[in-house]
Amino acid sequence: MSLTMAKLCPDLGPLSSDLEASAEVSQWYAAYTQPRHEKSVEKHLRMREIETYLPLHREIRRWNGRSVQVELPLFTSYVFVRLPSSQRLRPLEHRSVISMVGFGGCIAAIPDSEIEALQNALSKRKSEPYPYFSPGKRVRIDAGPLAGLEGTIVRKKGSLRMIVSVAFLQRSIAVDLEPADLRLAA
Repeated sequence: MSLTMAKLCPDLGPLSSDLEASAEVSQWYAAYTQPRHEKSVEKHLRMREIETYLPLHREIRRWNGRSVQVELPLFTSYVFVRLPSSQRLRPLEHRSVISMVGFGGCIAAIPDSEIEALQNALSKRKSEPYPYFSPGKRVRIDAGPLAGLEGTIVRKKGSLRMIVSVAFLQRSIAVDLEPADLRLAA
């Protein structure tokens, strides 16, 4: 059993009054797993009668010259679990669960509405993981006339365009790029 140090902090915010009314109200939490162990953790927790949610996406992989469609976790190294707050450390009993996600040393509950919105969206649309781009991140440009150059995200313009500063001939230029043209630099 790999119990990590985690404080069982009282939940703050609008749900705290609901928790006082009933200590056994189940809430969603995120369990952080070892890489590529998400499916085995999810299966093990379900066998232990813990409600789980592991969003998956389909991807084509090539092995030995043949294409195979596989289902992979949408959020690498995360499995969502729904438990009463008094049992929120139970997933840590599985050796592949590293920790429960939290902030300031306290395990954080995820609002039901966020999990429901995610489930609803994934049931209606195809999805795939996408790098999280934020200002200050180093990126490599994969498409367009600046393909092959690296730069730093200066700011996002809406959700579809980004301005990337590229150090070029000891000068910086700002370029409008589509997120699909970028990948995180190594």
